Amino acid sequence: MATFLGTFLLPIALCAVAFVLLLGLINMMRGGSANRSQQLMRWRVGLQFVAIVITMLAVWALGR
Repeated sequence: MATFLGTFLLPIALCAVAFVLLLGLINMMRGGSANRSQQLMRWRVGLQFVAIVITMLAVWALGR
């Protein structure tokens, strides 16, 4: 289980966070909608939470 979490799910979660962060930066640089920026920030925070949970589960599974 730890291998699956650390090898597959964690990189996917980290790439999702980076992708949403880049979308937010592009939106800001282009002078896009403030509502869109807020929505992307909320998505980023949620995805970061998921990535932290996956990381903690992997660490817990490695310790067993």
